[in-house]
Amino acid sequence: MKQSSAGKSFRAAACVVLASSLIVACTKQSSGDGQNAPKTPASSSEAGQYPIQTKETLTSWEQINTNLITFVPNLADSPFGKQLEKETGVKVKYTHPVDGQAKEQFNLLIASNKLPDVIEYDWNSSYPGGAEKAIADKVILPLNDYIDKYAPNLKKRLQQDKELDKMVKTDSGKYYVFPMIRPDNGLVFRGPMIRKDWLDELKLQVPTTIDEWYTVLKAFKEQKGASAPFTSLYSNEFNIQDAFIGAYRTANRFYIDDQGKVKYGPIDPQFKEVLALFRKWYAEGLIDKDFALNTDSKTLDNKMLGENSGATVSLLSGGMGRWMETGKKKNPKFQLVAAPYPTLKKGERAFIGQRDFKYNPAGSKAVTVDTKHPELAVQWLDYAFSEKGSLLFNFGIEGESYAMKDGAPQFTDKITKNEKYNLQQMVSQYTKPNGPFPGDSRKSFNTFPEQDAAIKIWSETDAAKHVMPLFITPTVEESKEVAKLNTAIASYKEEMFVKFIMGKEPIDKFDDYVKQIQSMGIDKVTKIYQEALDRYNKR
Repeated sequence: MKQSSAGKSFRAAACVVLASSLIVACTKQSSGDGQNAPKTPASSSEAGQYPIQTKETLTSWEQINTNLITFVPNLADSPFGKQLEKETGVKVKYTHPVDGQAKEQFNLLIASNKLPDVIEYDWNSSYPGGAEKAIADKVILPLNDYIDKYAPNLKKRLQQDKELDKMVKTDSGKYYVFPMIRPDNGLVFRGPMIRKDWLDELKLQVPTTIDEWYTVLKAFKEQKGASAPFTSLYSNEFNIQDAFIGAYRTANRFYIDDQGKVKYGPIDPQFKEVLALFRKWYAEGLIDKDFALNTDSKTLDNKMLGENSGATVSLLSGGMGRWMETGKKKNPKFQLVAAPYPTLKKGERAFIGQRDFKYNPAGSKAVTVDTKHPELAVQWLDYAFSEKGSLLFNFGIEGESYAMKDGAPQFTDKITKNEKYNLQQMVSQYTKPNGPFPGDSRKSFNTFPEQDAAIKIWSETDAAKHVMPLFITPTVEESKEVAKLNTAIASYKEEMFVKFIMGKEPIDKFDDYVKQIQSMGIDKVTKIYQEALDRYNKR
């Protein structure tokens, strides 16, 4: 039975946003679970057959790629959006949150009177209690029966890939999204990079150890006049993906140790050595003195392209590729190359680094309980997992954005050699850079051989063993506890991290800092994550 307008208003009013910006979801009373969802015959097509014969319009809430905004304000207006409608037979009305406000607008959407048919968002970390709670709250549908009956393409993939199958369901076995799946060669895309032209000029090799990095950064400062030899983006923390930190067999986050136990790196005894290293480098002017102010990409661009910095940790395409394109126009010798994640001893394998999982929760879509046409929504979503749909999502429109050469799709000159727009801008018009579809290993945004080499170099770590999965699911009560404790812990940790590096707090205060974090409940959080990890491993 549908809620009255008064009941809906009460639900909206009752849903509140915590100080940490996490929502407290309120149980919706309007619809049943996935098995009892409304069954309206929205189409006359069999599952797996396209285009679907339907007159219905679906609604989708999802972020729009920032590159696409250069051309159109809505995904439906793009060549990709129009082609997807043509190939699936389904018209879709998209709503895009304002860039930088997705989390706040997601919270408001969940508290609203009416949800769209599908929502693309991270249902693990952005909804307290995760997907299990979102299902219990009657916000999204469990998809087991729908996938079984209406999504033959995704069903086949899950049957063939047991690891993926384990990732995209809850501890109780409920499927809840159509997943974004990264290809095997798309798991590593960020790492240390350094000015090779500077190294050549100074007759230095690409550094691999902490000591070699010290020698190189000192030379950049003293012989190249770099005001910030090493710099990095700062987004609530020093965004270096545990480069340098991992050399001490710890991490600046929760991680999994060699025995499979969850640990909080910032209170490890060896983390004191990390802080001492950064303090020394900062005091000697080797680390950007304004590192905590580098909160936007433009600041980082100016330092990397303005001869102020010679090394950083950044993205493969959005960092290395973009800087190479711009830097070479001004200085043909400008060259960035990947450096391995550093270790203490020569020849060691790095303990941790950046490595994603094949399942990316942030780019995945759930079907909401407010949809009147769940079967149609599932059929539409399943198209991306078909052979033809995968080509559209990865490469765009054949004959326009890509052509088949020797049996493999390749982007056309229109995409790769556009005089006005870069590769990523052109690709954003014809494909969906992120979203619920299987990534194709043949797709590459790399425009320089240095980028191809970087993937291999950054992959030489043990990150696969030590990075915490993004899709473990604490229970509802556990999530409340984590949200309450983690916000304060993370804030205090970062405040002290910066103070230690800048010398505003002596390193000798490390033990007091650890005791303070312990008193704030870090052991409770670690225990919750350990139990969630154990449940995940038993799925």
